[in-house]
Amino acid sequence: MLREFEADLHIHTCLSPCGDLKMSPGGIVKEAVKEGIDLIAICDHNSSENAGAVIKASEGKGVAVLPGIEITSKEEVHISALFDHFDDALKLQMLIYENLDGENDEEVFGMQVVVNEKGEVLGFNKKLLIGATNLSVEEIVNAIHSFHGLAIAAHIDREGFGIIGQLGFIPPELGLDALEISPKMEMEEARTRFSEYHKYPFLCSSDAHYLDDIGKGTTTFLLEEASLKELRMALKGEGGRGIC
Repeated sequence: MLREFEADLHIHTCLSPCGDLKMSPGGIVKEAVKEGIDLIAICDHNSSENAGAVIKASEGKGVAVLPGIEITSKEEVHISALFDHFDDALKLQMLIYENLDGENDEEVFGMQVVVNEKGEVLGFNKKLLIGATNLSVEEIVNAIHSFHGLAIAAHIDREGFGIIGQLGFIPPELGLDALEISPKMEMEEARTRFSEYHKYPFLCSSDAHYLDDIGKGTTTFLLEEASLKELRMALKGEGGRGIC
């Protein structure tokens, strides 16, 4: 049976150097439940190391969690990758790490904390997760699809790191699955401003770096269950699924 699912598909954890240290797995899940969110996606910068912990922390809590990554291309465009299976996210993470230069400076960029489902510190990621990979936008989208994921252009209404702000346009052959706008822009305004890209589904997500930001941007989907397969159908408008 189809029903409405409230989704926030772009949330960071304490692994992202710009993410608040309070963005622990348990804290994120608790806040999502409080906000009445049915489905969230964990999209840390250039890594998925904490996504598995959030998935474990969500068990029995009434909120589904998709593993994801917010990847920075060599053009400094942010593309979010969403997966059904954590293993697929880790495969993409391996490719990213092979193409990510530099080492994190905690005093400049912040700590990159790897935690378990209880929020206990397991270590600190030393890679420059805030940096850009050596992968092009096209290479990233193709890699996401090769690992069975969805490729979403993040916060296209932002000048910094948004695909339109960085490239000036969306390459028509890119094969994105959806476009995301930030909570700062109303959906009606986005559809007018970016009307030339009407063929793409438009989503809104919070891009939360702080607990209070979770749920500030959401999208309501009509789905049978909270899964990537159902999201894919909704984005294509198949089988009665869709965006409400």
